[in-house]
Amino acid sequence: MLMLGVGVMCWFMLRPKGARSLAQRSTDWGMGALGVIVALGIWGDLRDNHAPNQAVIGDGARIEVPSARDGHYHLVVGVNGTPVEFLVDTGASSVVLSDRDARRAGIDVDNLAFTGFANTANGTVRTAEVWVDELALGGASLRNFPVSVNGGQMSFSLLGMDYLETFDRIEISGGQLVLER
Repeated sequence: MLMLGVGVMCWFMLRPKGARSLAQRSTDWGMGALGVIVALGIWGDLRDNHAPNQAVIGDGARIEVPSARDGHYHLVVGVNGTPVEFLVDTGASSVVLSDRDARRAGIDVDNLAFTGFANTANGTVRTAEVWVDELALGGASLRNFPVSVNGGQMSFSLLGMDYLETFDRIEISGGQLVLER
């Protein structure tokens, strides 16, 4: 996007002034159209990668989540009032916060006792058990909920089975995750 902006600025500064030929006007229109096409393409990538699609219907009683471009399901859940993007992980037994997300949610990570262990696809990692004041999604919240803070590197926090089992129904079908209370 930066390169496009620099290119457009240089084009405006260096183009001839005064009467312009048909070729110059065609170039003007071509550059404008190219800018719109690039901007729309970049907007789609930014929207899909940084703002997961999430539909919450009826006070959190039914939550529909389309799969993301990476093929996974992402949910934004409030942790102690802080929005945290989670990767829905049916292979994780509990809710696992990354170091970064735990800090954002007000957990004092530097003073946690990392005495637990978790076996992951990337090997064994150390974990610390904590209780969060609130996990909130779509108008429904759970108070005093146990979570683990991962001592290793994680791209996303994980929304594991202990949270998913608070729903009455979980369905994955047609590229969509449906959670119902």
